[in-house]
Amino acid sequence: MEPSHSQMETPPLSSKESRINRYKPIWRILLISNLALGAYMFAKARKKNSSIVDNKPAKIEMEPDKSKTEADVSSAPLTPTPVYEEPPIFPVVATPPKILEPIPEDQQRELFEWILEEKRKVKPKDPEERKRIDEEKAILKQFIRAKSMPRI
Repeated sequence: MEPSHSQMETPPLSSKESRINRYKPIWRILLISNLALGAYMFAKARKKNSSIVDNKPAKIEMEPDKSKTEADVSSAPLTPTPVYEEPPIFPVVATPPKILEPIPEDQQRELFEWILEEKRKVKPKDPEERKRIDEEKAILKQFIRAKSMPRI
């Protein structure tokens, strides 16, 4: 038995190539179905978003306008046409800030002393920071020694 001429021309396929060729239609179907599903989902989401935006209160106009001529009225559709109205934009009223009771002087003095203690605990990294901290401590000491406290 001699092999036919067509069998001799095609080289034998490796097992990997034969699987690829065997499952090619399945891969194509899966790819197309996934693309269709994705397009469907995006279309639904877009339709949902547009319906939310267009869900404004509608005013329906039933009577045709009196100024139109008879020819215009006869050619005009008899179905009600929705007229969209924009909701009124109200100005934003800012709430007035709450006026707090003044802090008593003894509590202010305690607060300044606490801040001074915290400033003393800070370790400066460079001479500029040390100078700034020293100035702040000097101001705090002036407030603590003063007879009357500034209002906070």
